[in-house]
Amino acid sequence: MRILLLLPLPFLLGGCLAKAAVDVVTLPVRAVGQAADWATTSQEEADRNYGRKMRKAEAREGKERRAWEKRCRRDPEGCGEYDGYRASDESR
Repeated sequence: MRILLLLPLPFLLGGCLAKAAVDVVTLPVRAVGQAADWATTSQEEADRNYGRKMRKAEAREGKERRAWEKRCRRDPEGCGEYDGYRASDESR
């Protein structure tokens, strides 16, 4: 009975060794692929970064406009057209 159980063992171990050999051979290829992924920026990541940048720029513009409006309420004569920071002037 033990012999019947041990007979398929070399075939099963052979598959494990073959799998290990394939893993060792493909490891450098996967490592280079991972390094390329880390080195490049995906479109999704670029869009997310651009959105964050624009939200910060719009917040800055809003803050400066509120300060300008406050100055205009205090001194309407010295108030001209808003010439401060504009978020839309930022280029990609």
